[in-house]
Amino acid sequence: MRALLRDLVSISGPCGFEHEVARYLVGRLKGVADEIWVDGLGNVIAKKSGAHPGPVLMLSAHADEVGFIVKKIESNGLIRFEKIGGHDDRTILNERVIIRTQDGTLREGVIGCISAHMMRFDNTQLVRKHSEMYIDVGAKDAAGVARLGIRVADPITWHTPYQEFGENRAMGHGFDDRAGCAVLAKCLEDIDFSQVHGTVYFVFSSQEELGLRGARVASQQITADVAIAVDTTACSDTFEAMMDNTLCMGKGVGIKVMDFSLLASVHVRKKLQRLAEEQNIPHQLEIFCGIGTDAGEMHKEKAGVPTSVLSIPSRYAHCPVEVIDLDDLQATKDLLTAFITSMTTREEFAFLAPM
Repeated sequence: MRALLRDLVSISGPCGFEHEVARYLVGRLKGVADEIWVDGLGNVIAKKSGAHPGPVLMLSAHADEVGFIVKKIESNGLIRFEKIGGHDDRTILNERVIIRTQDGTLREGVIGCISAHMMRFDNTQLVRKHSEMYIDVGAKDAAGVARLGIRVADPITWHTPYQEFGENRAMGHGFDDRAGCAVLAKCLEDIDFSQVHGTVYFVFSSQEELGLRGARVASQQITADVAIAVDTTACSDTFEAMMDNTLCMGKGVGIKVMDFSLLASVHVRKKLQRLAEEQNIPHQLEIFCGIGTDAGEMHKEKAGVPTSVLSIPSRYAHCPVEVIDLDDLQATKDLLTAFITSMTTREEFAFLAPM
């Protein structure tokens, strides 16, 4: 799974520009899935049927990442940009980026900042808005930018290579949510579906960072009996004042209870807890109202879908360098595998089913 994660985070794919991520996933999974297609919004949907009758399960992990887009090319060769998805302006100064040109060439750049030697002339309390920033791609003027093939509307992502470090942890960009995509893809590849009851749809959704748009479109195509989203989540185990240590890195997969987009199905959540306890999978419960996932759209489709979320704890989400624990990643895959291979009937997820 590590090699797969490395592959996925090396691909530039901010919201609306998930094309290369989709091509990679289709190429990798088309020989494994029973059916695979890409819809009009860029969702990659892979269907795999078990050998036995049972419920329809929809899984989703979003393939997009936060990024930027070229807005204007100045006469001196510096580039103005706009955000795609949620960013904190405090985190982006002096960071390296990649611009993908229309022919697929990747051009390196840096979000510029003033020299430390000039700080005495500046307001050091000021947090500059992204609209006041610029990207330096090494061009001498606008014509030089054109010679590099960079145009208005080209997508921009962080230039942070995947790296493992410390005690089985990884740093890089785009773990939100290529880590979830890696979990889904490996489950599809590794599970023996001759032992599975029902049908599973693996959705690698688009434009999650712009309001769960892909999940909404994908959910309209699938009549699911139960659903699970897999996404990263912000852990609360560092020293900032608002941190409360309710979800920690290295302590296992998070099982969602509540966020601002979802109150998880009690039946689905309790089944996940029971499986984790029975199989000794490290896990923790998550109640965090500062986040939303694809589950926020999945559970509202048609007559309502019992839904929960498996969360991969992360630090520094939406920043140039994110950090995850690879044991948490494995625990997420193990618990999702246990769920897929243990489900039997749709009735076990019904609202009035025995607790």
